[in-house]
Amino acid sequence: MDSSTALYNQLTETHPFFVLAGPNVIESEQHILQMAKQIKFVTSKLGLPLVFKSSFDKANRTSSKSFRGPGLAEGLKILEKVKITYDLPIVTDVHEPSQCEAVGKVADIIQIPAFLCRQTDLLVAAAKTDKIVNIKKGQFCAPSVMTNSAEKVRLAGNQNVMVCERGTMFGYNDLIVDPRNFEWMREANCPVVADVTHALQQPAGKKLEGGGVASGGLRELIPCVARTAVAVGVDGLFMEVHDDPLNAPVDGPTQWPLRHLEELLEELVAIARVSKGKKKFKIDLTPFRG
Repeated sequence: MDSSTALYNQLTETHPFFVLAGPNVIESEQHILQMAKQIKFVTSKLGLPLVFKSSFDKANRTSSKSFRGPGLAEGLKILEKVKITYDLPIVTDVHEPSQCEAVGKVADIIQIPAFLCRQTDLLVAAAKTDKIVNIKKGQFCAPSVMTNSAEKVRLAGNQNVMVCERGTMFGYNDLIVDPRNFEWMREANCPVVADVTHALQQPAGKKLEGGGVASGGLRELIPCVARTAVAVGVDGLFMEVHDDPLNAPVDGPTQWPLRHLEELLEELVAIARVSKGKKKFKIDLTPFRG
Protein backbone atom coordinates (compact mmCIF):
# COMPACT_ATOMS: atom_id res chain seq x y z
CA MET A 1 0.00 0.00 0.00
CA ASP A 2 1.42 3.41 -0.97
CA SER A 3 1.84 6.15 1.66
CA SER A 4 -1.04 8.31 0.35
CA THR A 5 -3.53 5.46 0.54
CA ALA A 6 -2.25 4.52 4.01
CA LEU A 7 -2.76 8.09 5.25
CA TYR A 8 -6.17 8.29 3.56
CA ASN A 9 -7.27 5.07 5.25
CA GLN A 10 -5.96 6.30 8.60
CA LEU A 11 -7.90 9.55 8.32
CA THR A 12 -11.04 7.83 7.03
CA GLU A 13 -11.05 5.40 9.95
CA THR A 14 -10.35 8.05 12.62
CA HIS A 15 -12.82 8.57 15.44
CA PRO A 16 -14.07 11.04 16.41
CA PHE A 17 -12.38 13.25 13.73
CA PHE A 18 -9.07 14.30 12.23
CA VAL A 19 -7.72 17.86 12.14
CA LEU A 20 -6.26 19.96 9.32
CA ALA A 21 -4.82 23.01 11.05
CA GLY A 22 -2.21 25.74 10.88
CA PRO A 23 -1.81 29.43 10.06
CA ASN A 24 -3.42 30.69 6.88
CA VAL A 25 -0.18 31.57 5.12
CA ILE A 26 3.54 31.02 5.63
CA GLU A 27 4.88 34.19 7.28
CA SER A 28 8.39 32.91 8.04
CA GLU A 29 10.16 29.62 8.60
CA GLN A 30 10.55 30.34 12.31
CA HIS A 31 6.86 31.13 12.76
CA ILE A 32 5.69 28.04 10.87
CA LEU A 33 7.97 25.71 12.81
CA GLN A 34 6.81 27.16 16.11
CA MET A 35 3.14 26.86 15.12
CA ALA A 36 3.57 23.27 13.96
CA LYS A 37 5.24 22.35 17.26
CA GLN A 38 2.48 23.92 19.36
CA ILE A 39 -0.44 22.56 17.35
CA LYS A 40 1.04 19.05 17.27
CA PHE A 41 1.46 19.18 21.06
CA VAL A 42 -2.26 19.95 21.47
CA THR A 43 -3.61 17.41 18.99
CA SER A 44 -1.29 14.66 20.24
CA LYS A 45 -2.44 15.29 23.80
CA LEU A 46 -6.05 14.82 22.67
CA GLY A 47 -5.32 11.83 20.42
CA LEU A 48 -6.38 13.58 17.21
CA PRO A 49 -4.50 12.95 13.94
CA LEU A 50 -3.08 16.23 12.61
CA VAL A 51 -2.31 17.30 9.06
CA PHE A 52 -0.46 20.62 9.22
CA LYS A 53 -1.78 23.35 6.93
CA SER A 54 -0.32 26.55 5.56
CA SER A 55 -0.24 28.22 2.15
CA PHE A 56 2.80 29.26 0.12
CA ASP A 57 0.76 31.70 -1.98
CA LYS A 58 -2.64 33.28 -1.42
CA ALA A 59 -3.49 33.97 -5.04
CA ASN A 60 -7.12 35.01 -4.48
CA ARG A 61 -6.62 37.94 -2.08
CA THR A 62 -9.26 40.66 -2.09
CA SER A 63 -6.64 43.34 -2.81
CA SER A 64 -3.49 43.28 -4.93
CA LYS A 65 -1.74 44.95 -1.96
CA SER A 66 -2.46 42.02 0.37
CA PHE A 67 0.31 39.74 1.65
CA ARG A 68 0.50 36.55 -0.42
CA GLY A 69 3.29 34.47 1.11
CA PRO A 70 6.81 33.40 0.12
CA GLY A 71 5.88 31.75 -3.17
CA LEU A 72 6.10 28.18 -4.45
CA ALA A 73 9.80 27.31 -4.18
CA GLU A 74 10.55 28.91 -0.81
CA GLY A 75 7.18 27.90 0.64
CA LEU A 76 7.64 24.24 -0.22
CA LYS A 77 11.10 24.26 1.35
CA ILE A 78 9.61 25.52 4.60
CA LEU A 79 6.74 23.03 4.53
CA GLU A 80 9.18 20.20 3.88
CA LYS A 81 11.18 21.29 6.92
CA VAL A 82 8.01 21.14 9.03
CA LYS A 83 7.26 17.68 7.68
CA ILE A 84 10.72 16.34 8.54
CA THR A 85 11.21 18.16 11.85
CA TYR A 86 7.87 17.22 13.41
CA ASP A 87 6.98 14.09 11.39
CA LEU A 88 3.74 15.66 10.21
CA PRO A 89 1.77 15.19 7.00
CA ILE A 90 1.21 18.45 5.11
CA VAL A 91 -1.78 19.99 3.33
CA THR A 92 -1.45 23.06 1.14
CA ASP A 93 -3.43 24.57 -1.72
CA VAL A 94 -2.73 24.94 -5.43
CA HIS A 95 -4.16 27.45 -7.89
CA GLU A 96 -2.79 26.30 -11.24
CA PRO A 97 -2.28 22.85 -12.80
CA SER A 98 1.42 23.62 -13.31
CA GLN A 99 1.94 23.81 -9.51
CA CYS A 100 0.66 20.31 -8.76
CA GLU A 101 3.72 18.23 -9.61
CA ALA A 102 6.06 20.29 -7.39
CA VAL A 103 3.53 20.50 -4.56
CA GLY A 104 2.92 16.76 -4.74
CA LYS A 105 6.57 16.11 -3.93
CA VAL A 106 6.12 17.71 -0.49
CA ALA A 107 2.41 17.79 0.41
CA ASP A 108 0.45 14.71 1.47
CA ILE A 109 -2.87 16.41 0.73
CA ILE A 110 -3.37 18.83 -2.15
CA GLN A 111 -6.17 21.27 -1.49
CA ILE A 112 -8.36 22.75 -4.21
CA PRO A 113 -9.59 26.26 -3.28
CA ALA A 114 -13.34 26.84 -3.16
CA PHE A 115 -13.30 29.28 -6.08
CA LEU A 116 -11.68 26.57 -8.23
CA CYS A 117 -13.67 23.50 -7.16
CA ARG A 118 -15.09 22.89 -10.66
CA GLN A 119 -11.86 23.49 -12.62
CA THR A 120 -11.39 20.16 -14.37
CA ASP A 121 -7.76 20.67 -15.43
CA LEU A 122 -6.75 21.60 -11.89
CA LEU A 123 -8.61 18.64 -10.36
CA VAL A 124 -7.05 16.23 -12.84
CA ALA A 125 -3.54 17.61 -12.33
CA ALA A 126 -3.93 17.28 -8.56
CA ALA A 127 -5.28 13.75 -8.94
CA LYS A 128 -2.33 12.67 -11.07
CA THR A 129 0.11 13.40 -8.24
CA ASP A 130 -1.44 10.38 -6.46
CA LYS A 131 -1.73 12.50 -3.32
CA ILE A 132 -4.96 12.90 -1.36
CA VAL A 133 -7.09 15.68 -2.87
CA ASN A 134 -9.23 17.86 -0.58
CA ILE A 135 -11.80 19.84 -2.57
CA LYS A 136 -13.41 22.85 -0.93
CA LYS A 137 -17.01 23.47 -1.94
CA GLY A 138 -17.45 26.75 -3.76
CA GLN A 139 -19.37 29.41 -1.87
CA PHE A 140 -21.60 29.58 -4.95
CA CYS A 141 -22.21 25.82 -5.27
CA ALA A 142 -24.92 23.42 -4.22
CA PRO A 143 -23.54 20.48 -2.21
CA SER A 144 -24.43 18.13 -5.07
CA VAL A 145 -21.68 19.75 -7.18
CA MET A 146 -19.08 18.10 -4.96
CA THR A 147 -20.14 14.66 -6.13
CA ASN A 148 -19.11 15.66 -9.67
CA SER A 149 -15.87 17.27 -8.52
CA ALA A 150 -14.88 14.18 -6.53
CA GLU A 151 -15.71 12.01 -9.53
CA LYS A 152 -13.35 14.03 -11.72
CA VAL A 153 -10.51 13.10 -9.36
CA ARG A 154 -11.50 9.42 -9.36
CA LEU A 155 -11.81 9.27 -13.14
CA ALA A 156 -8.24 10.61 -13.33
CA GLY A 157 -7.14 7.49 -11.45
CA ASN A 158 -7.06 8.71 -7.84
CA GLN A 159 -9.52 7.29 -5.31
CA ASN A 160 -8.16 9.29 -2.37
CA VAL A 161 -10.44 12.31 -2.34
CA MET A 162 -12.29 14.30 0.33
CA VAL A 163 -14.69 17.23 0.18
CA CYS A 164 -14.87 20.27 2.42
CA GLU A 165 -17.74 22.59 3.37
CA ARG A 166 -16.74 26.24 3.92
CA GLY A 167 -20.00 28.15 3.82
CA THR A 168 -22.41 29.53 1.23
CA MET A 169 -22.79 33.13 0.08
CA PHE A 170 -25.61 34.96 1.82
CA GLY A 171 -25.88 38.30 0.10
CA TYR A 172 -22.75 40.20 -0.93
CA ASN A 173 -20.59 40.22 2.21
CA ASP A 174 -21.61 37.26 4.30
CA LEU A 175 -21.57 33.46 4.44
CA ILE A 176 -23.83 31.01 6.20
CA VAL A 177 -23.24 27.37 7.08
CA ASP A 178 -26.12 25.09 6.22
CA PRO A 179 -25.75 21.95 8.39
CA ARG A 180 -27.72 19.97 5.82
CA ASN A 181 -24.69 20.24 3.53
CA PHE A 182 -22.65 18.04 5.85
CA GLU A 183 -25.18 15.29 5.26
CA TRP A 184 -25.75 15.90 1.55
CA MET A 185 -22.03 16.06 0.77
CA ARG A 186 -21.72 12.46 1.94
CA GLU A 187 -23.24 11.57 -1.41
CA ALA A 188 -19.74 12.16 -2.83
CA ASN A 189 -18.87 8.88 -1.06
CA CYS A 190 -15.77 10.18 0.66
CA PRO A 191 -14.74 11.89 3.92
CA VAL A 192 -16.48 15.19 4.64
CA VAL A 193 -14.44 18.01 6.23
CA ALA A 194 -15.82 21.17 7.84
CA ASP A 195 -13.81 24.37 7.42
CA VAL A 196 -14.97 26.10 10.59
CA THR A 197 -12.86 29.23 10.12
CA HIS A 198 -13.26 30.35 6.48
CA ALA A 199 -16.98 29.61 6.92
CA LEU A 200 -17.12 32.70 9.18
CA GLN A 201 -15.58 35.08 6.63
CA GLN A 202 -17.36 38.24 5.57
CA PRO A 203 -15.94 38.57 2.04
CA ALA A 204 -14.86 42.10 1.15
CA GLY A 205 -16.84 43.21 4.18
CA LYS A 206 -14.17 45.30 5.89
CA LYS A 207 -13.44 48.84 4.71
CA LEU A 208 -9.83 49.95 4.88
CA GLU A 209 -8.48 53.36 5.79
CA GLY A 210 -7.47 55.18 2.62
CA GLY A 211 -9.98 53.23 0.53
CA GLY A 212 -10.42 49.65 -0.57
CA VAL A 213 -11.81 46.61 1.22
CA ALA A 214 -10.62 43.39 2.84
CA SER A 215 -12.37 40.32 4.19
CA GLY A 216 -13.73 40.55 7.69
CA GLY A 217 -14.96 37.72 9.87
CA LEU A 218 -16.87 36.49 12.89
CA ARG A 219 -14.23 34.68 14.92
CA GLU A 220 -16.49 34.53 17.97
CA LEU A 221 -18.83 32.15 16.09
CA ILE A 222 -16.14 29.58 15.21
CA PRO A 223 -17.08 27.44 18.26
CA CYS A 224 -20.75 27.57 17.21
CA VAL A 225 -20.05 26.23 13.71
CA ALA A 226 -17.51 23.70 14.99
CA ARG A 227 -19.94 22.31 17.58
CA THR A 228 -22.59 21.91 14.91
CA ALA A 229 -20.18 20.17 12.52
CA VAL A 230 -18.97 17.54 14.99
CA ALA A 231 -22.50 16.91 16.27
CA VAL A 232 -23.61 16.18 12.70
CA GLY A 233 -20.67 13.78 12.40
CA VAL A 234 -18.11 15.24 9.98
CA ASP A 235 -14.96 13.20 9.44
CA GLY A 236 -12.51 16.07 9.74
CA LEU A 237 -12.16 19.66 10.93
CA PHE A 238 -10.21 22.31 9.02
CA MET A 239 -9.11 25.21 11.23
CA GLU A 240 -6.79 28.11 10.66
CA VAL A 241 -4.94 28.84 13.88
CA HIS A 242 -2.64 31.71 14.80
CA ASP A 243 -0.65 32.72 17.88
CA ASP A 244 -1.35 36.43 17.28
CA PRO A 245 -4.51 36.67 15.14
CA LEU A 246 -4.91 40.43 15.52
CA ASN A 247 -1.59 40.87 13.71
CA ALA A 248 -1.93 38.03 11.21
CA PRO A 249 -1.20 39.35 7.69
CA VAL A 250 -4.01 37.32 6.09
CA ASP A 251 -7.51 36.40 7.33
CA GLY A 252 -6.81 37.54 10.88
CA PRO A 253 -10.54 37.91 11.72
CA THR A 254 -11.19 34.21 11.10
CA GLN A 255 -8.09 32.58 12.57
CA TRP A 256 -8.63 30.83 15.90
CA PRO A 257 -6.28 31.86 18.74
CA LEU A 258 -3.66 29.22 19.47
CA ARG A 259 -4.10 29.76 23.23
CA HIS A 260 -7.70 28.48 22.97
CA LEU A 261 -7.08 25.55 20.62
CA GLU A 262 -6.86 22.84 23.27
CA GLU A 263 -9.91 24.12 25.10
CA LEU A 264 -12.05 24.13 21.95
CA LEU A 265 -10.85 20.79 20.59
CA GLU A 266 -11.39 19.13 23.97
CA GLU A 267 -15.00 20.27 23.95
CA LEU A 268 -15.50 19.18 20.34
CA VAL A 269 -14.13 15.70 21.08
CA ALA A 270 -16.62 15.37 23.94
CA ILE A 271 -19.53 16.40 21.69
CA ALA A 272 -18.47 14.07 18.88
CA ARG A 273 -18.17 11.08 21.21
CA VAL A 274 -21.77 11.34 22.43
CA SER A 275 -23.26 12.18 19.04
CA LYS A 276 -24.62 9.55 16.67
CA GLY A 277 -24.18 11.91 13.74
CA LYS A 278 -22.04 9.52 11.69
CA LYS A 279 -24.91 7.00 11.62
CA LYS A 280 -27.88 7.51 9.35
CA PHE A 281 -31.10 7.77 11.34
CA LYS A 282 -33.52 5.01 10.36
CA ILE A 283 -36.97 6.52 10.09
CA ASP A 284 -39.91 4.12 10.39
CA LEU A 285 -42.98 5.49 8.60
CA THR A 286 -45.29 2.55 9.28
CA PRO A 287 -48.39 3.49 11.29
CA PHE A 288 -47.70 3.84 15.00
CA ARG A 289 -50.28 2.10 17.15
CA GLY A 290 -48.93 3.00 20.55
